Amino acid sequence: MCGIWALFGSDECLSVQCLSAMKIAHRGPDAFRFENVNGFTNCCFGFHRLAIVDQLYGMQPIRVKKFPYLWLCYNGEIYNFKQLQKQFGFEYQTLVDGEVILHLYNRGGIEQTASMLDGVFAFILLDTANRKVFLARDTYGVRPLFKVLTDDGFLGVCSEAKGLTNLKHAASLCPKVEPFLPGHYEVLDLKPSGKVASVELVKFHSYKDEPLHAAYDTVETLPSGSFDLETVKSNIRILFENAVRKRLMAHRRIGCLLSGGLDSSLVAAVLLKLMKEININYPLQTFAIGMENSPDLLAARKVAAHIGSEHHEVIFNSEEGIQAIEEVIFSLETYDITTVRASIGMYLVSKYIRKKTDSVVIFSGEGSDELTQGYIYFHKAPSPEEAAEESERLLKELYLFDVLRADRTTAAHGLELRVPFLDHRFTSYYLSLPADMRIPKNGIEKYLLRQSFEDSNLLPKEILWRPKEAFSDGIASIKKSWFSILQDYIDQQVDDLLLEKAAEKYPFNPPKTKESYYYCQIFEKHYSGQSGWLPHYWMPRWVKATDPSARTLKHYKSATQE
Repeated sequence: MCGIWALFGSDECLSVQCLSAMKIAHRGPDAFRFENVNGFTNCCFGFHRLAIVDQLYGMQPIRVKKFPYLWLCYNGEIYNFKQLQKQFGFEYQTLVDGEVILHLYNRGGIEQTASMLDGVFAFILLDTANRKVFLARDTYGVRPLFKVLTDDGFLGVCSEAKGLTNLKHAASLCPKVEPFLPGHYEVLDLKPSGKVASVELVKFHSYKDEPLHAAYDTVETLPSGSFDLETVKSNIRILFENAVRKRLMAHRRIGCLLSGGLDSSLVAAVLLKLMKEININYPLQTFAIGMENSPDLLAARKVAAHIGSEHHEVIFNSEEGIQAIEEVIFSLETYDITTVRASIGMYLVSKYIRKKTDSVVIFSGEGSDELTQGYIYFHKAPSPEEAAEESERLLKELYLFDVLRADRTTAAHGLELRVPFLDHRFTSYYLSLPADMRIPKNGIEKYLLRQSFEDSNLLPKEILWRPKEAFSDGIASIKKSWFSILQDYIDQQVDDLLLEKAAEKYPFNPPKTKESYYYCQIFEKHYSGQSGWLPHYWMPRWVKATDPSARTLKHYKSATQE
């Protein structure tokens, strides 16, 4: 996890512009560098470092003697950098995994570079010899990237939008800041003036396709074409374990978020098993958050006891949750209802991890609900084919919702997130399975995933088959849900008249509830005029829903209601 920032063709003084780079300082608390590009006085890079690998030579922009004309600023982890070195005979100058990007680019150009990277990444690559700038982002957008490009060729790039919103530029009072699309790379020409011109934007990987780098994976070739249930279950276990194993790459302490739900529990159980196998000599710290006696806390306690982790419980009250709303929306850069709600707990637990422990690399279960059809509303899918299409839509939009939440809430406290469920090879295999294998069965969502681990003894049976909780219920006290607490508080903050005129004040994605209005208000305070960053609210399909919470669906029954 790092913060990257770069400008090309700035008309304004760079020492003034670089103040914007400091807005993402939380992403890299270990070191900061600001560097001008030789020969282009109005181009520069800014970098905030969180040192995870190669403590000595990990500063950026990365430049190596072999390619003095290449400049690389990247945020991410490339898990197959050693396999690629072995395959192609690359001679690395540092221990930084991202150095492989320079060697791949030199060997085969930008398309092959982006396609061969097994990992999560957002990068800016400058080739001064050929006067090109390249931007790229991983398949699911696990690592964030935003850009601003004006008509006259001024380019700004940053890990978070807040590093670009106040840039000064003569030709444009308020340049348009946009998220860079996941799974794409962009080629831009660099003019002698330092300005740029976009040449092409290319989609380099579709999540349904087996990635190009699979040919050099450490996992043996899996039996293909057979959808025999036992074979499928075995392949799911092999690929998921491999997804966790490759993410153990770190020189800093590893921890894991643990809600006691299926996804985080599977990640924690497999993670601890693999840490023992490779003799990592410290206990795995797991972290659960909730109000007193919440269902998540109780379930996580059970999992931690079963797997033997060093377990931490973070208890928060309604006042602490409500006080965090504004800083959470500032960190997230969104006003999406369910994203804000679910971010409060993750933000507060990340704050605890940073202040009270030395765990920095944090594993989590994001991506599973989208991939394995874990949302309650999948029970209402008209057909397996439509459920499969919805799963793919959710994966495509992850960067706007759950992946955004997971990145910003952890990065706000200088932590690095790892999400094995979004491993390229694991997801492409799961999506290749027949649609009717992936749907909920016997009234239970994620049936195939649960079945795959049934005989492994990794988790207690009641956790493996625990139904999905709405996040706002999982962290709530038995007495009152987080959902209800929020509604009661916000009801006092927004009067009925304001809500009636909401569409006039917020014509794009007009809020339909007081809660939504309240979030819009805070968002506009910090990011005025940028409501377009959220194309639409997250809402369940196939049901008449006016609220994204699972607790509003008929199929749903929470532990707090039993």
